[in-house]
Parts: sequence; structure tokens; C-alpha cells
Amino acid sequence: MTDTMRLEKAVGDGPGRDPSRPGRTRWLRRELPPLLLTLGLLVVARSSFANHYVVPSGSMEPTLVPGDRVVVDMSAYGVRVPFTGIELLARNEPRPGDVVVFKSPADGTRLIKRVVAVGGQTVELVDGRLRIDGRPIQLDDGDGVSEHFGDRFARLDLADGGGPDIAPLVIPPGQVLVLGDHRGRSADGRWFGLVPEAAFYGKALGVYWRSGEGPVWKKL
Repeated sequence: MTDTMRLEKAVGDGPGRDPSRPGRTRWLRRELPPLLLTLGLLVVARSSFANHYVVPSGSMEPTLVPGDRVVVDMSAYGVRVPFTGIELLARNEPRPGDVVVFKSPADGTRLIKRVVAVGGQTVELVDGRLRIDGRPIQLDDGDGVSEHFGDRFARLDLADGGGPDIAPLVIPPGQVLVLGDHRGRSADGRWFGLVPEAAFYGKALGVYWRSGEGPVWKKL
């Protein structure tokens, strides 16, 4: 073997060369863009279409208990630009009986409560029991008290009383009144006032995890 051939062999087999490096570079160039796009779409989907919420307190008992994990439809009331309040597509309006996640008018905290009255309705609350447009909406079936919102029913917890009353009030357009189902232990619209519809993050669809039970599905 000549000296020239020995030199070429030494250079080609030198310790500084990694034969697999060009392949890794090509793989990154090919796979990284779609991977980043996928991650970006997941972030957008979570902020604009679906998310989950962990119930922090007992203000919605017995419907929701602390630790419940709830699926939230973030597009139920409109599709927004991610991480902003800019609405791209209007959808449904909040309805009485909906369980919603929203930004508290008091301090911006995310809360979960039930919509009990919307714009144009007259609401009154006495001893934790609602009257909508002058009519009571309670049903006492012997096992407890429920409120009916059309074809939907919400079981109440009145073990701690009904909390503060509400004198007859007409809800302005674009505003809603939210209350907790545990009327005597809920810091809700009686404390922080009406909530603008624009402050809603989404509609709670159901409980998918409950402490002590594990995976469940309890439709809301």
C-alpha cells in the first residue's frame, strides 16, 4: 500500500467523522416541521376547542365534588383566536341549566357554576329557591330538591341553607346570572354580580374522573 493510499484511509476513518450524522440531519429536516405543526395544532385545539377543568371546591355539590375532572367544550359559545377574547365564529348562546367555566368578574379566577338566568329573564331567589319570570322551578321528589331548566334537572344542596336572597332582577342582554348548586356554600353571582357572556371559556360536558371512583362519565 502506498503512502498516498495510507493517508486517504487514515483521513476517511478518522475519529472526528460520524457516518450517521448526515442521516440524522436529513431526518430532522424532514420530520421536525410536521412535528412542530402537530404540537402547534394541539395547543390551538386545547385553547379553542376542548380542555379540562379540575373542580376546586364543593360549591357545585352534589352535581360536582372537589377533585372532579370535567371535560369542557371551549367552542360551545363561539370559536376564538387562541389565548385571546377575539371571536372568529359565533355559536350557541348560554342557556339556563348550562354548567359553565368562566372568568370571575371579581378577580379573574376561573370558576365553574350553573347558568340560572339569561338576558331578558326576571329572576328571584328566596331561601335558595329560584323563581324565573315569576314561576318557581323547584321539584321536591322526597329525596331532595331539584330545579328544572326545560328538560334538564339540577339537584340542589340546601343542607347549609340557601345563602343570600336575590330580590326580583331583570337580567340585561349579554349578561347571565350564575349560581352554585350548593346554595348555602357558594360564592357566586350573589357576591360578584352578573357575568358577561364574553367571559365564558366554555361549557362543561361531563365528569370523566372522580376521586375514589376513577374513570367515570357523568353527563352534565
